[in-house]
Amino acid sequence: QVHLVESGGGLVQSGGSLRLSCTASGVISITNIMGWYRQAPGKERDMVAVIRSGANTNYADSVKGRFTISRDNAKNTVYLQMNTLKPEDTAVYYCYADITSWSSRKTYWGKGTLVTVSS
Repeated sequence: QVHLVESGGGLVQSGGSLRLSCTASGVISITNIMGWYRQAPGKERDMVAVIRSGANTNYADSVKGRFTISRDNAKNTVYLQMNTLKPEDTAVYYCYADITSWSSRKTYWGKGTLVTVSS
């Protein structure tokens, strides 16, 4: 079993910055993909940014140039540096991981961390 624990959410003014962290723990052979999704009230959960084991990244168009995803493979941790935050970035941010444990490959979700950007 694998668990994801997020941290770093909170309240920030428009134009400010926050850094989210997510650490995976448990039986982990390979951390294939890690990333962040977000869900605003009344909306679907959407991809924000993902990073693959080879460090290839993908970003939602709405965050390109403002958010940076990175990972520390030794710590099984993914980070999301969020700059120039906007009120429309307000959402619950969920950590996502695609992990192989022994020969079983599964996806996991964190419980979410709330990011609130005030105008």
